[in-house]
Amino acid sequence: MNSAIWVNELTDVLSKEQIYNEENDHHILGNSGLTIVYPYSEEDISTVLKFANKNSLSVSIMGNGSKRGFGGLQEVHDLLLSLGKYKGVIEHTVGDMTVTVKAGTPFQELQDYLAKTNQKISLDPFLPAEATVGGILAANDSGPKRLKYGSARDSVIGIRTVYPDGTVIRSGGKVVKNVAGYDMNKLFIGSMGTLGVMTEVTFKLRPLPKYESLVFVTFPDGNEANLKDFSTRVLDSVLEPVCIELLSPSLAEKLLDVKKYTIVIAFEDVESSVHYQEEMVKSIRPSNAEMGILNQSEAQHFWKEFYSFYPDKSSVGRELTAVLKIGVVNLDVIKVIKETESLQDLYGVTIEAHGGLGHGVCHMTLKGGQEDIISSIQHIRKSLDPLGGYAVGKHLPYLLRMEVNTWGEKPAYFSLLEGIKSKIDPNKILNPKRFVGGI
Repeated sequence: MNSAIWVNELTDVLSKEQIYNEENDHHILGNSGLTIVYPYSEEDISTVLKFANKNSLSVSIMGNGSKRGFGGLQEVHDLLLSLGKYKGVIEHTVGDMTVTVKAGTPFQELQDYLAKTNQKISLDPFLPAEATVGGILAANDSGPKRLKYGSARDSVIGIRTVYPDGTVIRSGGKVVKNVAGYDMNKLFIGSMGTLGVMTEVTFKLRPLPKYESLVFVTFPDGNEANLKDFSTRVLDSVLEPVCIELLSPSLAEKLLDVKKYTIVIAFEDVESSVHYQEEMVKSIRPSNAEMGILNQSEAQHFWKEFYSFYPDKSSVGRELTAVLKIGVVNLDVIKVIKETESLQDLYGVTIEAHGGLGHGVCHMTLKGGQEDIISSIQHIRKSLDPLGGYAVGKHLPYLLRMEVNTWGEKPAYFSLLEGIKSKIDPNKILNPKRFVGGI
């Protein structure tokens, strides 16, 4: 179907201001569209998907583009459905501690709104100022505080979704105590927009902490046994940290001006409890390790810098960059972060990495030449085999995704994923080739 024809047909149901023909559709991250559509309502989204499904047009879904480099083997789609203008709070029930919000709402904008009532969503995605609610859930994004907060699946209690045929469904509800049937929310969270377009999300909330601080313990020799012993002591203690994150020397230098292996431990509670736990860390730290404490304002600045150092729209194209999300058994994070030394020496890449010693999820940012990055990723995946781990390409330029399998080998349950996709989206119009195994 000629793009001029479908544009004319779309203008019969949408305003001209909502439709834009993309002249330069070859974005370095791919996942572009010949025509960009900006829905203003759920009805608009349903209309566009129904039209695309009827005419077998491929649709790429995007919020603000912070996940544009996450998967996708199709450079240009027929339509780019942008939720950038579909945002705002729909309902906030302060007493019940729930909020319902449109999927295109930037996460930081939502958190700032909730802070006025001393509440927040317990989730810590990267690039919070850019990332939208829908994009965060589609990618199941979370950061170091996953240890205490959990992942996106733990914060969501309800979702409204538009299926590829335009049908609108609701999964979950708007109250915390919702136990009716199978939790369909989990089907859409982490599916990379391949099953439907999330339009509204209901979160359960938590009160803002009375006080927070950040303790950082540096290990001058970077001895693996010392790192493991200290981490075990913290995990086996009565401490209740929000995160226990190991930083590579390069990242520690960038964030704390200390070029050493560093473990950061965050606390959120009433001030007296936070200070008590700081003293406990001091009492169990190794004698050869150095310790520092960031107070509340300093800790907040640290986290603002931390979540913002990932590639964003302004940095794309400056230097070839790849970001990997790696999963291992929690204390094997030490082996993963230590491996960055070998990678930098072998391939001449620069690496900033960190990993959760409580949950085992690591993030690794690599910069360098294309072949060097490819070799590094292959090296990392090979080193993860004996650990039973995985490495997913969380951010890769389009040309790099053509060389590196974003998701790695197909999992044993791939046929189940494929069956669900075929049932919900038989014409394969939504984010085709964006997910595991080319789904």
